[in-house]
Amino acid sequence: MAGAALLPVALVTPGCGQFTAAAAPETPGTLCAAAGTLHGPHGEQAQVSLCADTGSPRLNITAPASCRGADTKVQYVCRTEGSWTVRRAGKTLGTGALPGSRLYAGPGAYEISATVRVRSTPAGVDLKGPVKATLSMTSPMGKATHVVSVDKSELRRNSTTTLTYTIRRDSDEGDGNARLGMIGEDGTGVQIRSTDHRCVNPLVGRYPSKTRMMHSLDCTVTELQPGHPEKIRVQITVGSKCSTVVSKLGYWIPQGQSMFTGAMLEGPKLTCR
Repeated sequence: MAGAALLPVALVTPGCGQFTAAAAPETPGTLCAAAGTLHGPHGEQAQVSLCADTGSPRLNITAPASCRGADTKVQYVCRTEGSWTVRRAGKTLGTGALPGSRLYAGPGAYEISATVRVRSTPAGVDLKGPVKATLSMTSPMGKATHVVSVDKSELRRNSTTTLTYTIRRDSDEGDGNARLGMIGEDGTGVQIRSTDHRCVNPLVGRYPSKTRMMHSLDCTVTELQPGHPEKIRVQITVGSKCSTVVSKLGYWIPQGQSMFTGAMLEGPKLTCR
């Protein structure tokens, strides 16, 4: 099309860098390895690295880049976006958009591949292509402080299933507060209810709306202690359309007056047939 801007198809020089973390125990840090160089038709270049956190419960993945345009006198600032995939021992651990994160899965060689688009300010570099790198992580997995379980794993069409979720705190860290959330697939008609006074279907819409999201349920517990788990009984009704139901537990581990001390734990996923 006349006048349309063309995005150069980048040629990629594979990155072969591999960064090995220091011996455990580790303080939180970031590991980066050269992942590839994208080339444009007029001498543009973007050198891309792939990075991940270490010493943290989550693996936060980023793809910083440095750029060079046709005008070598201009100093460019680069922005990267795209998608990533993480594999370990041939098994895919997760995928997502950049920047992104997943739970840390323990020591090992993490193969990270990404498809990135790199654009510069001021304009002059706009490249896209695949990059990859391997990061060797040695930090041990942190011991789980909380656990969520459920006594059933499958829902059935056109029926109501009663389930009991159990929330457990196994560590002296933290306090008795936690919030368990469950949510089904929007538009399927699935409904999640509980007669437990600690649970509520979330209120949606602007005030004074009384509409509640019936395919989601939030339950707050306040007396969670090691040796004293909390149990929550729920009823899930599935119609003619099947829906999975996922769950997450949010909790806070106080560290003085530090702000960001909470965590989210992935709970059980219910299938449907």
